[in-house]
Amino acid sequence: MVKRKRENPYLRTSDLARIAGVHPNTVRRYVDSGLIPTVERTPKGYRCFTQHHLDCLRVACLIYRSTYPGRGIRASAHEVLTSAIAGNWVAALQKSLAHLSFVQAEQSRAEAAVSAIEEWQTKKVAIINTDGLLIGKVAELLDVTIDMLRNWERNGLISISHRASNGYRRYISADIQRLRVIRTLTKAGYSQMAILRMLLQLDQGNITTRFDMRQALDTPRPEDDVYVVTDRWLSTLTEQEQVAHRLIALVQAISG
Repeated sequence: MVKRKRENPYLRTSDLARIAGVHPNTVRRYVDSGLIPTVERTPKGYRCFTQHHLDCLRVACLIYRSTYPGRGIRASAHEVLTSAIAGNWVAALQKSLAHLSFVQAEQSRAEAAVSAIEEWQTKKVAIINTDGLLIGKVAELLDVTIDMLRNWERNGLISISHRASNGYRRYISADIQRLRVIRTLTKAGYSQMAILRMLLQLDQGNITTRFDMRQALDTPRPEDDVYVVTDRWLSTLTEQEQVAHRLIALVQAISG
């Protein structure tokens, strides 16, 4: 009688890499980073992966192989992986749904900022307070710091032309309106570079529609060789919404 060789119940590093569509070094790096559960080893030192490791790897790859979306969104997605590693797929599904809601809330905030600017552009209030306000009062009025106001001016988002007799900056109504726009976009997640692009286009009269505004906010210039995700925040959020939907579908498939 010929004895049949007992089938190995474990998966190898190369098996996980092949199934997940990544390089074996990625698997090893994820193990070392704690993105995959602790792995037992054979007496010879080979890692013994299980189906659970593979499931967690697939979740980790979906989260960590997408474009880095910023700390908040990444942290929200990581909560899904934390539950997956613990083997609590019910919680992982709940957190996947919560993560989608988080991303969609960011989208709503970004779109609301565009709407606010569109309204500002079409309904500019006549200039008042011709004497203007000093920087400390403006910071208090807008609930920002003096350093933020100086930083925005230093980076070209606004230019304060009015000066008091003692040389101090005086912020007139038009300046304050523009600063409200900058603050709104900043709080909605847009980078200073994206805001500057949009304001420059606006000042040059090149923005006449909402589409123009979105394009200016979301399209880095050819000379911008290096840019971050918040330079194209609208596109980043759209991509992250797609990732969130795929994450939900994956967790549902794994949890049965």
